[in-house]
Amino acid sequence: MDPYIAIVVEGKNDRSKLRRVLDDRVPILCTYGTPGTSQLEKLRKEAGDRHIFVFTDNDSSGRRIRGILSDLFPDAEHIYTRRGYYGVENTPEEYLIEQLEKAGLDAYILYPASNPAPNWDKF
Repeated sequence: MDPYIAIVVEGKNDRSKLRRVLDDRVPILCTYGTPGTSQLEKLRKEAGDRHIFVFTDNDSSGRRIRGILSDLFPDAEHIYTRRGYYGVENTPEEYLIEQLEKAGLDAYILYPASNPAPNWDKF
């Protein structure tokens, strides 16, 4: 695990989606909805001294959670998904990768393999 960064998302489906494009060294922590006091304490403990990136949905609940996490992690950087995508879990991988690149996380991105042209045998 990378000791320097972690990403906080709302739920396990968001985590699963991000895990498809992020190296396993990057911890992805979940709030599991709007976090209460005990969940916030757990997140703070799991985060330790890591630099936090907050990646929540672009809806009222996500904005509320983002505000709570901003209080808990005032130095956190924020990653945003586009309006119209129904949450992080339904955001296309290409767009997730763009946002992770903008956040400077290129070193941890798992880029999809390019599809080479088919190998045609000559007759």
